[in-house]
Amino acid sequence: MTDLLYYPPLLIVAACFMGLCVGSFLNVVVYRLPLMLERRWLQEAAAIRHEPPPEFPKLNLALPRSACPQCDHNLSAVENIPVISYLVLRGRCAHCSAKISFRYPLVEATTGILSVVIALSFGPTLYGAACLVFACALLALSLIDYDTQLLPDDLTLPLVWGSILFNLVTQTIPLSDSVIGAIIGYLSLWSIYWVFKLITGKEGMGYGDFKLLAAIGAFLGWQSLLVVVLIASCAGAIAGISLMLFTGHQRGTPIPFGPYLAFAGVAAIWAGPVANALQRW
Repeated sequence: MTDLLYYPPLLIVAACFMGLCVGSFLNVVVYRLPLMLERRWLQEAAAIRHEPPPEFPKLNLALPRSACPQCDHNLSAVENIPVISYLVLRGRCAHCSAKISFRYPLVEATTGILSVVIALSFGPTLYGAACLVFACALLALSLIDYDTQLLPDDLTLPLVWGSILFNLVTQTIPLSDSVIGAIIGYLSLWSIYWVFKLITGKEGMGYGDFKLLAAIGAFLGWQSLLVVVLIASCAGAIAGISLMLFTGHQRGTPIPFGPYLAFAGVAAIWAGPVANALQRW
């Protein structure tokens, strides 16, 4: 640990390697978690209707092994090296030559960069590790929301309670600020949701967005919420206008808000009272 502190190149290499590995796992989470939830819902629906539950092949975040979605070829360890395997294989399956989505190495590289930036900002500290977990969870949630317009409780709720517990144990920010942050984060978007629905008769966002902002407020404190909402709203507005101008996106077509909340939450790590408090560590 001391070596990492005194030799930044070693810290960068270690953080990058860990980030790339975590990014590879995030790709699995983003792809499999929605499928796991869909199967769970189908089984629960069958139970409510008193029907036999549907049978599905075993699927969780660990099993089965990663495989090509086109030919089901199980990827070997050499074919599953983050970023490098994609470059060596030129973005194609080694077995059937089917094209591999560029998003896989992009997520891995993004996580590696995030890890390095967080490590250089906060060092190999407990808070740095917490920030990395927080940022990775937000990245996974943003991708799932982009794909499915869902923010699963399986990720948002542990992030809320884990953030409160972290601040309870470490006192990085006062526990009261963390709890109030969760409450205000949830109720602020909940209030906007109901005002919008009463005025227009439409749903402007989902309950997952409330829980995501609650998690951000719980981790960073209520003082960060205004900055987070402003950044997310501006980013969402810019993206929405750009989509309508350049891609023909219809005005009434919903745009997931989770990715913009996640982006703002990660950006807010380096701002506000948490960054100031960290100077005293």
